[in-house]
Amino acid sequence: MELDKVDRTILSLLQKDGTLSLNDLAEAVNLTTTPCWKRLKKLEDSGVIDKRVALLNPDQLDLSFTAFVLVKTRDHSHEWYTGFVDKVSEFPEVMEFYRMAGEYDYMMKVQVKDIKKFDEFYKKLVNSVDGITNVTSTFAMEPLKYTTALPI
Repeated sequence: MELDKVDRTILSLLQKDGTLSLNDLAEAVNLTTTPCWKRLKKLEDSGVIDKRVALLNPDQLDLSFTAFVLVKTRDHSHEWYTGFVDKVSEFPEVMEFYRMAGEYDYMMKVQVKDIKKFDEFYKKLVNSVDGITNVTSTFAMEPLKYTTALPI
């Protein structure tokens, strides 16, 4: 989908505040509500806007321990891959999950209360998936930048 300046402005505004009313959004991009709504609908229907969510503060929910977990495997079959992805995707502690190029095969961002809860997650992970040859974890000391806004 080709995006013009108005579309990009709408997206930028929504990334900053997904609760903007249609009236406020239309006013900010100098449109009336009907053409603004049509643009918004087109952005949603085309998949440019994937979903609208509330971003929660992990500290306020006692989930301030962030770990990055790197995994190596010796099994690169499609069957193992789909089973591993399905299993890891079930863990609510896994906030992000990537297949990687380089030394490690997979990386996860894990959010939990503390080191004890992380250890419980770690044991669940290694005991529920065969074929993992190495797991390395690093822990974030403090978040220096966090954003969900894409640079459009």
